[in-house]
Amino acid sequence: MTSLVEENDRLRRENLRLAGERAVFIRYIREKVNELLVLLKCPTMNADNLGDIELIGYDPIGTIAVSFSRVLDNLKETNERLTKEISERKRYEEELQKAEKLESIGILAGGIAHDFNNLLTGVLGNLSIARIRAPGAADIHENLSKAEKACLRARDLTRQLLIFSKGGAPIRKATAIAAVLRESAECTLRGSDVLCEFSLPDDLPPVDIDEGQIGQVVNNLIVNADQAMPGGGTLRVEARTVEVGPGDPLPIRPGRYVRVTVSDTGIGIPKEALPRIFDPFYTTKEKGSGLGLTTAYSILRHHDGMITAVSEPGEGTTFSLYLPVSRDAVPRDAKPAENSRKGRVLVMDDEAMVREVALEFLGHLGYEGEAVVSGEEAIAAYRVAREAGRPYSAVIMDLTIPGGMGGKAAVRKLRDLDPDVRAIVSSGYSNDPVMADPGKFGFRGVIAKPYRMRELGEVVDQVLSGGGAASLAGSA
Repeated sequence: MTSLVEENDRLRRENLRLAGERAVFIRYIREKVNELLVLLKCPTMNADNLGDIELIGYDPIGTIAVSFSRVLDNLKETNERLTKEISERKRYEEELQKAEKLESIGILAGGIAHDFNNLLTGVLGNLSIARIRAPGAADIHENLSKAEKACLRARDLTRQLLIFSKGGAPIRKATAIAAVLRESAECTLRGSDVLCEFSLPDDLPPVDIDEGQIGQVVNNLIVNADQAMPGGGTLRVEARTVEVGPGDPLPIRPGRYVRVTVSDTGIGIPKEALPRIFDPFYTTKEKGSGLGLTTAYSILRHHDGMITAVSEPGEGTTFSLYLPVSRDAVPRDAKPAENSRKGRVLVMDDEAMVREVALEFLGHLGYEGEAVVSGEEAIAAYRVAREAGRPYSAVIMDLTIPGGMGGKAAVRKLRDLDPDVRAIVSSGYSNDPVMADPGKFGFRGVIAKPYRMRELGEVVDQVLSGGGAASLAGSA
């Protein structure tokens, strides 16, 4: 009996000794695993993350190896996750850098476009005046007309720069779309092997568009079609009036639209690429920016319309533009009534060349024009004219005056003097919110630089006739 008790006591002491050795051994294993983790630069992980460590007899190397294999599995999962996160972050940083670069270029482009539009106003204006002063000289008129068309193409280029810089709201007016489509296609395809066919009914209703922006969209589509047919082919431009009903799947308001289709017989767009062609920076071209169709999509949305595309690889592509029919019965570029022109018009612009051209235009149109440099001078001149009993019939105001009061601030003060002031805003920044919605800021009309005499006359006539906010982005 005594020997049995002694044996149990011996076994209990042996078990306690083994348990102590096991604890020491596990602490040793954990220390070694932690040392390995430090060597592997894994400060956020330690042996406690491994849970229970299984002992392999008293073999420290074997136990560490088994434990470490679990560490390696954990590290592999972590590495895969971090690699994915790093790739996503790198891609995001690249897109951010691209966006910042584009924003910087856009700011530069906007400034260049503004200054260039002021210069074009002087060039285009003097060409118009030269045509008036050289009556009957057919050969001179032909050369002046060609120079004027070149200026108008340069004007469209500056508008593309402005859209690129800000993507601003359009300056919309009722426009005959057929002329825009023909001119864009003929100019873009000049010298190309592509044959262009038109189907443009004579009874197409006018559409409310910014002619420069929609012209850019059409140019972009035609350039893409031309590039898709390097060996030549057929481009077809059609326009039809369509009715979009409440149950129609198109994501636009119900109503009447002019649907413009641009179809080519080129290489087509791969099926996997078609859903992404309007995404920013997405392109299938080696040297493409991925902004052309994105800009087109943005422009159409700002026009309360839309653009769609269908394509079959090897057969061709068709783009469809939906443009809302204008509420105006006729395009606003109809010839104004010249025999009713009279009154005094004040011009405010910091560019001497623009002031000179505007005054020349107003004189030929039958108005008496005067010019000032800044908003402060315009307010003073307007006050003096009212007090002298010779008020101005209208005021044409430049939106931006460096170092002085611009049109936006000046018109508020003029309205304090005269709530019925007929103010027209003008600017080379055609994408400014004031240019898109002049009535909201107290103006009766808007005209974008550069403009021709006919266009200036139309806006002044409409403002003086009380026909609501008149707008002209300048027509080609």
